[in-house]
Amino acid sequence: MIMTMEPTAMTMQTAQASVRLTVGQALVRYLAALQAEVTGPDGETEILPYCAGVFAIFGHGNVTGLGAALEAEKDRLPTLRAHSEQGMANAAVAFAKAHFRQRIMAVTSSIGPGATNMLTSAALAHVARLPLLLLPGDVFVSRLPDPVLQQLESFEQGELSVNDCFRPVTRYFDRITAPEQLLVALPRAIQVMTDPAQCGPVCLALPQDVQTFACDWPLDFFQPARIRLRRPPADAVELAAAGALLRSAKRPLIVAGGGVLYSQAWDALRAFAQTHGVPVAESQAGKGSLAWDLPLNLGAIGVTGSPAANRAAGECDLVLAVGTRLQDFTTGSHALYARARLLSLNVQPLDAGKKRGQQLVADARTGLEQLSAELAGWRADPDWTAGCREQAAAWVARVTQLTTRPPENALPYEAEVIGAVRESAADAGLDSARNDIVVCAAGTLPAELHKLWRSALPGNYHMDYAYSCMGYEVAGGLGVKLARPEREVIVIVGDGSYMMLNSELATSVLLGRKIIVVLLDNRGFGCIERLQTRTGGASFNNLLDACVPEGGTRSAIDYALHGRALGADAVHVRSVEELRREMRRARAATRSQLLVIDTTHQRTTDDGGAWWEVAVPQVSPRPGVAAAQRDYLEAKTRQRR
Repeated sequence: MIMTMEPTAMTMQTAQASVRLTVGQALVRYLAALQAEVTGPDGETEILPYCAGVFAIFGHGNVTGLGAALEAEKDRLPTLRAHSEQGMANAAVAFAKAHFRQRIMAVTSSIGPGATNMLTSAALAHVARLPLLLLPGDVFVSRLPDPVLQQLESFEQGELSVNDCFRPVTRYFDRITAPEQLLVALPRAIQVMTDPAQCGPVCLALPQDVQTFACDWPLDFFQPARIRLRRPPADAVELAAAGALLRSAKRPLIVAGGGVLYSQAWDALRAFAQTHGVPVAESQAGKGSLAWDLPLNLGAIGVTGSPAANRAAGECDLVLAVGTRLQDFTTGSHALYARARLLSLNVQPLDAGKKRGQQLVADARTGLEQLSAELAGWRADPDWTAGCREQAAAWVARVTQLTTRPPENALPYEAEVIGAVRESAADAGLDSARNDIVVCAAGTLPAELHKLWRSALPGNYHMDYAYSCMGYEVAGGLGVKLARPEREVIVIVGDGSYMMLNSELATSVLLGRKIIVVLLDNRGFGCIERLQTRTGGASFNNLLDACVPEGGTRSAIDYALHGRALGADAVHVRSVEELRREMRRARAATRSQLLVIDTTHQRTTDDGGAWWEVAVPQVSPRPGVAAAQRDYLEAKTRQRR
């Protein structure tokens, strides 16, 4: 017998307060409803959509479910078409980085290779502590049609799919196997991406049948609270201990990391440095925290660092590490300032406690303000402050010299290209340090840009040197342009990285988001070839001309022709002077630009730098390797233990 009940007031109220939608529709409506308080480089705050849009490449795993939902909401939540899954995910990561983690873009792919193509981007975001919402399609939860096209079959685990590969490279992973799970999983995903300590990529795997399942959703689910940056303060005991440690120092040095930018702590950092006379050096992620010409800004630190910053690192008695992961390039593989005491201010306890340093767990901006108040009346040794100011001024003059001198031979190197790009802004009546955002990731260029690029605004130096992902550059430039349309976005990239992933140059044309790509062609992986030979090895498998087997043909790639084929305006320039002229034209253009110049990998900027631990074979028939091994062992004795 079937029993029925009259609806009560409660059940009627519940029915009236719900809406019937598919999982795909509910997910899209929730994302479209999210709003965030966003602070820009100028310090002004505005209310903007938290999710700016969805990059989508459709296939059978997401087109009828999530794809149909996106089409219905395209006016509230824009869908952007890309040309590769890794490219669109890289662009989404760059968008979040350009917004200092305050906004995101989502990415969706079909099942199988579309999903696994995004794994590199997930790892990039994980390493760099950046938010990325991954929405890959998945196989049928019912399993009735198994194995479907592109499905991985595990002989041991029936529920396994390729999306499980996202587990180690995301902060949060969930597979939605029933509609109601989205009520918990989606807010949890947003919570992870907006938590300053846990921030990173999240993955919600969406089985293609579940995307189409309908459910009655509470209406208040689509009224999420406004997102704002959380700023946890320091613990009183830790703050007092940190203040006491700093007061005991005479020659302190601040190392500014990416956390300074993510917490918009640039004003607090400048005030702290000026109030207490403490010089500042910047990591790759932290470059741009202070204006390049601030008297106490020593510039880049570490393996790719300036002589001013690295000299201070060797002489300081205390390092205040603010918002940095203390990566090997920043610390010279932990040998650069191994004798100094270490105080780490970081919102993430894992980073704050590295290398047994004294930890101060707090938001970078709040922590600096609290610490400055704790240190009222204290200043570093005046001779130390004055000496660092002199070193900083000398380095500023040296950068001008390095980037404006004519090439010493027929082919220029990176410093001269950087100078031409910068001076082309002055030719157009612009201040490159305030107008241009440079984007890069891998090869020799990160070293040269870290030392030589000038940034006067936070975020105008955009470098992936956490994962140093070859192929990030062009897609990253697109993501930055989506985030900062008012800026001139200049991608400076080597031929090796360009060849790995360039398709989003066509996407920039498709979307009408102009970027300028300056491609330096040194005919191969010049950076690694240089490392290979300088550690005693033979030149092998890096330069294109040395990789032609019997019966093969010398590589002759016309990058300008390729750029034009993708829809960009493109030209191959013959000199630094011609590059400067073409940059002026490119700045005035409305379509994406590709400027190609031949360069040499044999010359680099010798000023500065620090030891970097790269293991050398203990046994080799090559005398050069044996000598490199002895130097390697000697350098290891200077590492912080």
